[in-house]
Amino acid sequence: MAQQEQQGFTVWLTGMLGAGKTTLAEYIAARLRQVGRKVEVLDEDEVGEALWGDVEGANKDERILISRRLGVVADMLTRNGVCTLVACTSPYKGIRDENRRLIQRYVEVYVDCPTEDLIKRDSTGKYKKAMSGEIPDFVGITAPYEPPPENNVEVKIQSNIESVESGGLRIFQALLDLTYMNADELKIITGTKMKANPKGKKVKAGKPGPKPKAGKPGPKPKAKKKK
Repeated sequence: MAQQEQQGFTVWLTGMLGAGKTTLAEYIAARLRQVGRKVEVLDEDEVGEALWGDVEGANKDERILISRRLGVVADMLTRNGVCTLVACTSPYKGIRDENRRLIQRYVEVYVDCPTEDLIKRDSTGKYKKAMSGEIPDFVGITAPYEPPPENNVEVKIQSNIESVESGGLRIFQALLDLTYMNADELKIITGTKMKANPKGKKVKAGKPGPKPKAGKPGPKPKAKKKK
């Protein structure tokens, strides 16, 4: 592999509980492996016991500690050529900016979803418990989530209207724009030849366009008679 392909990076997926961060991380990870990349997924729910033990993220200080420890691990992996996908609520802008400065090769992805949709899709019942007062200091209900400003996030995904495939494609576009991946890799992953956007252009969220309708081809135009 070329040297550029051996360099790692971190895709940091932030958003409220149930927004779809882990699903996106696993989707991206599987496709990175298709092109021989070294990949690790750091999901806060899966690595918590090993990295922060009894810390539950029940208050602001604990949430900052969780984000900071994930940032240190992500930085170590990135510096050793690993493509690292972090799925972490990380509700505070300050610690996300701190991790951006630490990691350097860093892509922030804001996975957004309206709270009413998160409540509907929540299989854990945590949102309803938080609204009834059973879970105090719950991010998005009784504790704040600080969404990234538009000018401080590489990709914003509206998971209530965008498919995983659509969101994943825009994450790959950001990786191409930042030269963390190359067009040949992405052609293998997406099946199309992708082009980099101008430097500094953000990959913004938007509603996916309507799918083309299937139908019979129209009649061929008749050839004009020569005079």
